[in-house]
Amino acid sequence: MFPLLALLILYQPVGGTTSPITCYNDQGDAVDWFYLYKLPKHHGSGTPYNGQKYLLMERGSEGWTDGKVMVNDSSGALGRTVSQLYTQGKSGEVAYILYNDQRPPVYLGDRWVDDSGNRGGHTKGVVLLDKNQGFWLVHSTPHFPPVKRAGQYSYPSTGVTNGQNFICVTYPLERFQTIGEQLQINQPNVYDCDVPQSLASVVPALAAVCTKSRSTNDIFPHSKPVANRSVTLTSQHGTDFISFAKGASFNNDLYHSWVAPTLQSDLLVQFWVRSTGVLPSDCSLGWKVLDITLISPGQTFTFKTSQDHSKWAVSVKPARDGAGGWVCVGDINRNEAEEKRGGGTVCLRDPVVWKAYRTAALDCEMCGGGTGKCDVSWSQMSSSQGQQDVADMS
Repeated sequence: MFPLLALLILYQPVGGTTSPITCYNDQGDAVDWFYLYKLPKHHGSGTPYNGQKYLLMERGSEGWTDGKVMVNDSSGALGRTVSQLYTQGKSGEVAYILYNDQRPPVYLGDRWVDDSGNRGGHTKGVVLLDKNQGFWLVHSTPHFPPVKRAGQYSYPSTGVTNGQNFICVTYPLERFQTIGEQLQINQPNVYDCDVPQSLASVVPALAAVCTKSRSTNDIFPHSKPVANRSVTLTSQHGTDFISFAKGASFNNDLYHSWVAPTLQSDLLVQFWVRSTGVLPSDCSLGWKVLDITLISPGQTFTFKTSQDHSKWAVSVKPARDGAGGWVCVGDINRNEAEEKRGGGTVCLRDPVVWKAYRTAALDCEMCGGGTGKCDVSWSQMSSSQGQQDVADMS
């Protein structure tokens, strides 16, 4: 009996069992992937929203479900997932990269300083992995998440007012070399990272992203990555996503010049329109890309795109084979300045996810001007037909 007990003690993992690094849902279950739509503040008719409520959709669900808690709660899907960064401690077998074109403010002892700028890619995300697996979270929230030394998860007040979008996918270890290569193309503004030597030899591209961010004040000043690349990334449980990554040298709109013709699909695009040089809807290359103007995800309440900081695109129609249309969630907008910056999107072809995003798009800007219903037939989308007054939107 004693020898058996000794063996059990000998092979007991130090510090107890550890949970896999993965995306989590609101119930605390490990999931292959999820989409999260943080709703904007709403004080109009109907139920008020404080800017911290969200909708959630994961693999196997039937569409959007209401979040169980607020987005700033560490027990919710986003909080549980990102909190893994702060509970890992100092480990030689865990790597992470935090990047954001609007990094969290830095405390200088007597004041907080926001040193965000226009350097590098217009990209936002979190990569966290160990020697077996990890997750890649792509999102649209400025100043998120806190650096690891902050010690705990929190959601920034600056991300509350407007809508925000997140896609989290769990990947096996071997995918993260490709993810690192995509990030090199994006040239992200990395503000906190660590890729220990035990993992650097396995994912050298991720290690390079981290090393370059620490060795210079510039963003990849001497590197000349390819202009753009799309790759298939297969999740831990076999779902295929397509990652589109463009660099500054691409010098064109991500959606109209590349994603739409690659997916061979007309696209409706939601992005931050409260910026200069916004690109209008464009039907010039055969595949049409329309800017969304009115949104109602999950039919919770209806809001203008000017209240939504999300960056996502959805194909107008599903595929004829019943596989569903495309949904792409990313971190870059349709404007002139961001044609010249890195950024990207992650796309999935799935009937449930497509329906959830497609029904959210209500009104769109037509090619040639004016607005109309996003489900209007393309043959009716002429400039003369689309001269409705934008003020007619509710």
